[in-house]
Amino acid sequence: MIESYFEFLREQIMDIFLITVGFLCVLVGILGSFLPVLPGLPISWLGLLLIHLTSVVPMNYTFLGVWLAVALLILILDYVIPAMGTKKFGGSKYGIYGTTLGLIVGLFFPPFGFIVGPFVGAYIGEMINQQNSKVAVKAAWGSFVGFLASSFMKFIVSFIFVGLFIWKIIEYREALFSF
Repeated sequence: MIESYFEFLREQIMDIFLITVGFLCVLVGILGSFLPVLPGLPISWLGLLLIHLTSVVPMNYTFLGVWLAVALLILILDYVIPAMGTKKFGGSKYGIYGTTLGLIVGLFFPPFGFIVGPFVGAYIGEMINQQNSKVAVKAAWGSFVGFLASSFMKFIVSFIFVGLFIWKIIEYREALFSF
């Protein structure tokens, strides 16, 4: 009888640990929507995985697979959208390449490198291509708008992950917190 009680207690402690770490992961995901140093959405997804690893919440591979696909798709789009913004604002391939290179280089200069990098990269790319400062500034502005759009998209999906996490907690609250 005592052994079964200790087993139950150990299971409860592990569930609380997984819930706590999972909740921290979805919160870090929100931060990662603005800080490209953190892969926010994959970390948020890890939080969803952790709650499914508890002894109470059943493993749902479809749920986890769909949200992993969403996280990975947005992770890829995060690199594509600033380049698309550059093109939409009249930038050439040079501006798009500059935006992408500027974003990558900017990651090494936190906290503002990821904002300034795409802008400067697009500007330099357009100056190499056309040597027209007005066009280059417009393309650089497009890269900045693209960066803001991708950050907003990541922020919204991060909040959805938080909502899904809390929904699972509420759905299984009686079993999770039955001491």
